[in-house]
Amino acid sequence: MAQKKVTVFKIKNRSGFAAVCDGHLTEGSSKEQALARMAKALKRTSRKKIR
Repeated sequence: MAQKKVTVFKIKNRSGFAAVCDGHLTEGSSKEQALARMAKALKRTSRKKIR
C-alpha cells in the first residue's frame, strides 16, 4: 500500500470515513479503521492475482 495513493474522506450525512484506492472503497468509523480495512482489501486482491 506504500506505493498506492489512498484518498480518505468524511462521508456526508453518515457517521464515519471512507477510503478509496485502486478500485476499492472501504468504510470505517475512523480514518485509521478505514485505512486498515483498505490495507486488508488490497492484500486480498494482490493474493488473488498471484494465484
